[in-house]
Amino acid sequence: MLKVLPKPKGVLFDLDGTLLDTARDLGNALNWVLQQHEMPVCEFDVYRNIASDGSQGLLEIGFGEKLAEFDVDALRALFLDRYEQEICIDTVSFDGIKELLARLDEVNIPWGIVTNKPQWLTELLLPNFDEFANCQVVISGDTLAKRKPDPMPLIHAAKIMQIAPSECWYIGDAKRDIDAAIAANMTSVVANYGYIGPEHRSDTWNADLYIDQPQAMLKHL
Repeated sequence: MLKVLPKPKGVLFDLDGTLLDTARDLGNALNWVLQQHEMPVCEFDVYRNIASDGSQGLLEIGFGEKLAEFDVDALRALFLDRYEQEICIDTVSFDGIKELLARLDEVNIPWGIVTNKPQWLTELLLPNFDEFANCQVVISGDTLAKRKPDPMPLIHAAKIMQIAPSECWYIGDAKRDIDAAIAANMTSVVANYGYIGPEHRSDTWNADLYIDQPQAMLKHL
């Protein structure tokens, strides 16, 4: 029996892998760091589904077992510096995101962003996309004392939008997104089009809804 989902009164989105396809710019920064240390570069198919895991996950996939031989904090600083310099070269919004956000605006459903990306990088990236003009709230990974999978950022964002968490939907492409949404008592939605591979077993995340493209959300509005 299919679960009947309530129409959302507010919608919150993860950023990387949900609203924006940032993988290539993140991967380019990783490969630059690898080249500085005379390490082989990482192919797109290898790092794509790690992109949502941030600098730590990317460095782990790029350096592998050799990561223990390096100062990880120094590598992370190099990575972030390079990413900051070229943060929006190949980054694009996923197909259908513009239409989905425009529809939310049309039907007066407020929406916002809750990401684990550091605030300074989030603030550099978002202005490059006109479709985010009506975003009601942005919570980054260091905005509050806790970040996803803790529900605190989601609950705080809903409060700013003046929407009860139970009337809000959260869309993300990582297990921590769904765990946070469930803990916040929000309707949880898995963005299967994001950085999810078979190894992630998203079917075991106990989400309320799985979508293969952003447009699939439109029928719920």
